[in-house]
Amino acid sequence: MKVIKNYLYNAGYQILNMLIPLITVPYISRVLGAHDVGINEYTNSWVTFFYLMGQMGIALYGNREVAYSREDMHQRSRIFWGIEALQLLTVSASLVAYLFAVFMFSTTFKQFFLLQGLWIIATGLDISWYFMGLENFKVTVTRNTIVRLVSIALIFIVVKDVNDLGKYILILGGTQLIGNLTLWPYLRGNVVWVKISEWHPFKHFYPALLLFIPTITTQVYLVLNRLMLGRMSTQVALGNFGQADKIVKFVLAVVTATGTVMLPHVANKFAKGDVKGVRQSLYSSFNFVSAISIPMMFGLMAIAEKFAPWFLGGDFIPAGRIMFLESPIIVLIAWSNVTGTQYLMPVNRVKEYTTSVTIGAVSNVIFNLFLIGGWGANGAAVATVCSEFLVTVSQLMMIRHTISRRKMFREEWKYFLCGFLMYLVVNRICLIINMTVSNLVLEVIVGAGIYLLGLILTKASILGEAQKLIGQRFSKK
Repeated sequence: MKVIKNYLYNAGYQILNMLIPLITVPYISRVLGAHDVGINEYTNSWVTFFYLMGQMGIALYGNREVAYSREDMHQRSRIFWGIEALQLLTVSASLVAYLFAVFMFSTTFKQFFLLQGLWIIATGLDISWYFMGLENFKVTVTRNTIVRLVSIALIFIVVKDVNDLGKYILILGGTQLIGNLTLWPYLRGNVVWVKISEWHPFKHFYPALLLFIPTITTQVYLVLNRLMLGRMSTQVALGNFGQADKIVKFVLAVVTATGTVMLPHVANKFAKGDVKGVRQSLYSSFNFVSAISIPMMFGLMAIAEKFAPWFLGGDFIPAGRIMFLESPIIVLIAWSNVTGTQYLMPVNRVKEYTTSVTIGAVSNVIFNLFLIGGWGANGAAVATVCSEFLVTVSQLMMIRHTISRRKMFREEWKYFLCGFLMYLVVNRICLIINMTVSNLVLEVIVGAGIYLLGLILTKASILGEAQKLIGQRFSKK
């Protein structure tokens, strides 16, 4: 039940994190204007690069290492102080490099660059990885939710006109910094003081660096997608691709929330030598994400063509086709999230995980070179699907000697069959009626009903697992 609670906490926060731009973006766009919004995007993109360099792979590494030693207070405290000391050192070095670059090379926007530096300081004081390793997601999610809500309130109260860009940047970076500081009091009772001589921060450097490689590769991967489309096609095409991608990623966030939750859970089982438990967690998680990602993919495909211009506006009609073409990544990333984030990472098979992500990044560039020229934004969407397919396939090949792929995929035909039947009905309804809020709700209800009925008729095992969990929940009460 703890894993389910953590998933719900994390999934809820991910949804909130995706919904917030729907509230703030229209307001900020109107108050600051395109020019000042562009300054914020430009300066923030640079500071993101520096704080990622400073953090390295510490968030993932710290999460995993704390999970390994969760039952030993002294050992996990020693790990905490050592990793946090390393994080402060690397982030401090990154901050110095950032300030040097700002004062040496920045002739414009200097004040905004300096304000953005708060994000680097906040990164150095971020200890959420420790609580995630303890599987205490309530603390981190509650903190993050409060920070986000406070920042929204301050934006509407303080940011009033085009002269308030500095205030806007200060609010975003400042609330992040204060939010990270609020986690420190929770260390009382969870961490004991350990002599500095026992910290050995630099022993964590190399393994954290190994985790940094797939992290930075993924970031470059996402940026290159847009850079290549912007260079090889038009800004209009890039705008349509970007908005369509956000909607697809919004749906995906509900599924991939399991990765953050399951990593420390599986890592702890692995540290105890519970190989059977690790495999069972993988099978259950794979079945779960398949059961929810496949209908989400088909559902989005069914409404994409009409939903995009209704939700985004008349200028975004092409985004519907892009959403349709890109929707398969919901399933592909859900699967690779299980095999990569929930298995390869926690059992310390980092090199294989890094190889798979690198395959995705390189193939994405190659596919983009061939597809964007002829198909524009649609080509970028197809390239994304193709590269994610290669990531998933490569990870499935890597685990073939330790995990039964037949057992993983034994229920998939049921989910695809039920999802496809749902697609046919919902798509037909969508073509007949206009897109409105009430009609959208109707389509969701009809689609969910058809899919659930299909699962019942095919006797899908996920229903039995859900019933079992609900029964356990009520028996505890």
